[in-house]
Amino acid sequence: MIELDEVAYSYGGGELFSSVSLSLAPGTFHFLTGPSGAGKTTLLKLCYGELKATAGQVRLFGQDTRDLARDEVAQLRRRVGVVHQDCQFLDHLPVAENIAMPLTVSGREGTPEDLEALLGWVGLRCQAGQLPPELSGGERQRAALARAVIMSPDVILADEPTGNVDWDMSQRLLTLLIELNRMGKTVLIATHDLGLIRAAKSQVEARVLRLKDRRIQAAGANL
Repeated sequence: MIELDEVAYSYGGGELFSSVSLSLAPGTFHFLTGPSGAGKTTLLKLCYGELKATAGQVRLFGQDTRDLARDEVAQLRRRVGVVHQDCQFLDHLPVAENIAMPLTVSGREGTPEDLEALLGWVGLRCQAGQLPPELSGGERQRAALARAVIMSPDVILADEPTGNVDWDMSQRLLTLLIELNRMGKTVLIATHDLGLIRAAKSQVEARVLRLKDRRIQAAGANL
């Protein structure tokens, strides 16, 4: 579904990483870990076409991103749900409208029943009419996850989704991501929280990828 083949990325005259190869097959679950500054967020952006590789090949759903126009990349990105580390919302709109925004922007229609079911799934039915500034950190992250999956993407990429929440909430978010994987979605979570990875051990078979010293190490290591 998403493949990186000998990918390098440089900025500001320096190379962040090189010779990175990665394959996210349908229905698989992955953790991407590594020290701060190693390039985890950048690697995720390469995975969904936000950035272009300096060298190597990135394929989204079998298509080489180098051969695609911007509009074509945008179309493919609709099949990828992204939970950003610093989730941004339109503060003047209620939570429900923020979550439904990808449908609005794409011109697709969703039923009120579908939106209500999604709000219930992430535990935000009672917060549907609230404004984003009224939400707690955990509620914001669950709203971000709901917004990422409302288009029913094939792949979920989550960048430090539990970085700003307590342990109980991190476990709740992990449970939601595992449920998505059991529904057939491919999941990649970038995190520095090794406790979160260990907690997933009894629930899901996952590959742990470590980005360090400009390379992916221990690729294929199972929990």
